[in-house]
Amino acid sequence: MAIPKEVFRERRQRLLDRLGDGLLLLPTAKLQIRNGDVFHSFRPDSDFYYLTGLEEPEAFLVAYRLGRGRHHAILFVRPRDPKREVWDGPRLGPAGARRKLGVDEARPVADLYTRIEELLREGMRLFHRLGDDEILDRSLSTVFERVAARKYRANPAAHPPIEDPRPAIAEARLIKDRHEIEALEKAASIAAAGHRRAMTEVAAGMMEYELQAELEAEFRRRGSKRNGYDSIVASGSNACILHYVSNSRRMRGGDLVLVDAGAEADYYTADVTRCFPVSGPFTEAQADVYRVVLRAEKAAIRAVGPTKAWNAPHRAAVRTIVDGLLGLKILKGKRAAHIKKESYRRWFMHGTSHWLGMDVHDAGGYLDARGNPRRLRPGMVLTIEPGLYFGRNDRRVPKKYRGIGIRIEDDVLVTRSAARVLTTAAPKEIRDIEALSGRAIAPKRRQTGEERKDAR
Repeated sequence: MAIPKEVFRERRQRLLDRLGDGLLLLPTAKLQIRNGDVFHSFRPDSDFYYLTGLEEPEAFLVAYRLGRGRHHAILFVRPRDPKREVWDGPRLGPAGARRKLGVDEARPVADLYTRIEELLREGMRLFHRLGDDEILDRSLSTVFERVAARKYRANPAAHPPIEDPRPAIAEARLIKDRHEIEALEKAASIAAAGHRRAMTEVAAGMMEYELQAELEAEFRRRGSKRNGYDSIVASGSNACILHYVSNSRRMRGGDLVLVDAGAEADYYTADVTRCFPVSGPFTEAQADVYRVVLRAEKAAIRAVGPTKAWNAPHRAAVRTIVDGLLGLKILKGKRAAHIKKESYRRWFMHGTSHWLGMDVHDAGGYLDARGNPRRLRPGMVLTIEPGLYFGRNDRRVPKKYRGIGIRIEDDVLVTRSAARVLTTAAPKEIRDIEALSGRAIAPKRRQTGEERKDAR
């Protein structure tokens, strides 16, 4: 999806109007060494891309207001270099950046500090996040010293007032515009297709990473160049490890597998979790636990709506989870008492929601200026993801439930009237999962002794 350059200009203007007068300095992400002389795949910093649309490394945005509704933006980018471009691919260069991205100036990155020195005026604020980049901070200090030295008789401040712009950027990113919602819808559609693919391809004897390959291949086929985060494919009791990513166990018949994976599309990510049997239907015990979590997820989704507190879904999920734990005979007594004591946290230890957007745990605060849970507004996108995790050695739960981990997660857009689930195409009703699960797999082969050993 090509976002018009005017959209990025409007975003910068809204941010600068929020920040007020001063000079904004924002770098993109750096290339990072993976090992040896191999780099990780580059992805621009989310804040930087949100304000510029530039996908290249080694770049900086400098911008300032010219008055209400007007600003001046400068991009500092790598210059064109035919020799390097043979190895690394084409660069926009300053001329291309100005033409394609619609900024007022574009310069070689080597000009950054000279231009900042020219722009810094007496008493001007600098909107910059200290501490992220030691080299950048040292270079800025040198600029400040040169500016101060020119005016030493006036006893100027050693450096301009420095303010972190990222809280203001986070507030801007919290409400998604039309282009962002379209990207999230695309990511959700691709992610749902990947989860359906995993359900049809799963079979006893597969390694978790083989199922991961099927899921992520579907992401790529449908246009997602990368994941929003490392996929979790957790079978058996591995599902009780919240951030399990080794994906290295051989799956066995009778297991449930928890898959938490999200496709990224146009720099926006989905975040979806589904649980399904490796072979055959859910067992009675698995289905009992699954229904509790599914009821909690549906209750939490119903609690999403404009003007409601952002944590209202969590409160709804907790009430349903506690009722479920009482029904499973894991807890005894009164719901209110267990909620007050947080007895449920032994098995449901995380929150139900987080913001979603360019980052899987997206920008934006959860409390208002008074420290109260902020109210939901149309355009916000959040996850709904309750869960229950019964460790295989947990003697506080009946033996039949031990080793079962369930999480069900959808992506939800707050609308003017209520909420819209973006990920409904990923099945989550037991009957729909059982109708799909393992449908495409050939007959199971006999495991070798070594494979049986791996599965333990």
